[in-house]
Amino acid sequence: MMGDQDSGGAGVDRRTMLRSAGALATAGALLANGGGIAQARPRPRTTSAAEGIALRLPTPTGPYRTGVTTLYLVDRRRRDPWDPKIPVREVMVTVFYPAARAVHGFPVARQMTEDTASAFAQIAPLTHPQLPKTGVNWAATSTHSHTDAPARPARHPVLLYSPGGGDPRTLGTAVAEELASHGYAVVTVDHPGDAAVVSFPVECPGRTGTFRTTVFRGDPREQPKVFRTAIDTRVADLGFVLDQLEILTTGGNPAPNGLGGALDLGRVGAYGHSAGGTAVSEAMYEDRRIDAAINLEGYLDYAPEPPGHPGPLFPIARHGTRRPLLLLGTSDFPHPKELSRSWSATLTHPGSHTHHARINDAAHWVFTDYAAMAPQLQTAGLMTPADRLSLIGPMPPTESIPLVRDHVRTFFAQHLPPRPH
Repeated sequence: MMGDQDSGGAGVDRRTMLRSAGALATAGALLANGGGIAQARPRPRTTSAAEGIALRLPTPTGPYRTGVTTLYLVDRRRRDPWDPKIPVREVMVTVFYPAARAVHGFPVARQMTEDTASAFAQIAPLTHPQLPKTGVNWAATSTHSHTDAPARPARHPVLLYSPGGGDPRTLGTAVAEELASHGYAVVTVDHPGDAAVVSFPVECPGRTGTFRTTVFRGDPREQPKVFRTAIDTRVADLGFVLDQLEILTTGGNPAPNGLGGALDLGRVGAYGHSAGGTAVSEAMYEDRRIDAAINLEGYLDYAPEPPGHPGPLFPIARHGTRRPLLLLGTSDFPHPKELSRSWSATLTHPGSHTHHARINDAAHWVFTDYAAMAPQLQTAGLMTPADRLSLIGPMPPTESIPLVRDHVRTFFAQHLPPRPH
């Protein structure tokens, strides 16, 4: 990859997928010669024994129906950074995209599979103490996207999404569907070992079972080596995902339901929340394929070592960027001085195309699906008013959800507008 200040294009390493024929047959994978992508087909749903309320996600507002498919990617050139027993780096992604009009017969996807939801119910209250330990059927939440529906026959700008530290990619569904309904192909990325829980379609040498949970114990910002590993791994994951999408679009693998022809990799953006915001900002600096990025309240410096001292700035903050970068924060972020230091450094570079905006009466996780979910949990008596405030702030979802969507969509519409068809 190449730094932001270089003018040349980045070379693409052709990293391939784990080629275990038996495992891929189990996954229902789509393979081609030298291929790097497998389509992770959903497992048959079984009757859930889970009891509790079903949470709802907001409806997308765009003119297009949306499709969704999940891909299992394996980078054979990297070992897993969190578990030395795993000899490859696995990445799971979900792609939301504008669907063709004919979606009949393609079922609406759930936000989480039952396997993922079961593990999430146990892990999430550890990473987010505001969440209830019981009373929610996490497997019951539906998206608005049709599983493996044919893609709309047009080329759409591609947006990568990296979630917050310890969060799964599924918690970015509402914004991803909104963008897809307005003409974008949105690739949400899980970072295994970091994410709360990641479910895989196949087994892998060195990995026990078909899912992994987070290695984080407490705030990774308080563990400098952990934080550095997390961000470096996320940046590498995002570059690898772009490599694999390039193979898909050039016919190196058969693309599910016309998806390869729907991806315009000449126009790529990225957005991320918290650690994901850090990662997409630095990924844009290092990888010239990324044309614009939104950092949703992620630090742009390494964790301080020792505590109490400023951490070194990431290159994106140290050198700035001439590509569009939006730093979008909230009024109720708990560490505003620490965040401001690295953001201010990024904003002050001459010729910088970095801009800053803030959402008032909101807290850190308002950028995620918790913006819709926390008020429902409070209404059901499963979350206290104080916990709701600490998670998403006081703004009602009727205001916060459209506001966050508008900030994100307006930025990308300005810098990576979908082409009219």
